Amino acid sequence: MTSIYDHSIFEAFSKVVQKLIPQLPTLENLLNIFITNSGIEKAFLFDVVSKIYIATDYSPVDMQSYELCCDMIDVVIDISCIYGDFNYSVKEDGENSTFDGSSSSTIKLNSGTVLYLREVNKFLALVCILREDNFDKQGLIDYNFQCFRQAIQEVFEIKFNKHKPQQQIVNNSLDSTHSNGYSSDQIH
Repeated sequence: MTSIYDHSIFEAFSKVVQKLIPQLPTLENLLNIFITNSGIEKAFLFDVVSKIYIATDYSPVDMQSYELCCDMIDVVIDISCIYGDFNYSVKEDGENSTFDGSSSSTIKLNSGTVLYLREVNKFLALVCILREDNFDKQGLIDYNFQCFRQAIQEVFEIKFNKHKPQQQIVNNSLDSTHSNGYSSDQIH
């Protein structure tokens, strides 16, 4: 059952969006490798603006954990709007962005749980839940995150580049053909 009064509507939208992402198995696999090698209990890959998670690891989604992660994104956005790098926050095209290349946040809860957020790109953030004693290996987690970020960029780069060569072929054939249908080589 979904409601507009809690985060269940976001979780429902997340499941719909996940059906539309062809790279979902790859993203989930990358998250599984990341949490296994970093000692993390749960990880979400969020769209920052909508707070919809586009991928998560293999463990089931707990509504309370999801709500904590959404609230953390809200806190980071609010703090970034107040104290963030204003030169970075307004792009040349006038688009506002609250995340920069090094946006991150760590929140330690009284329950011995740590919430860990890192910016993947200007649209995506990785939010993780782990035990405080596993956070002692923060250097390992940071290194694994850099590898994860690079892999995510490669996944989306492959998708982008797959369409690009076809466009170049079409553009090249249009450049070499005149309006009469003959190439410049055939006209004497």
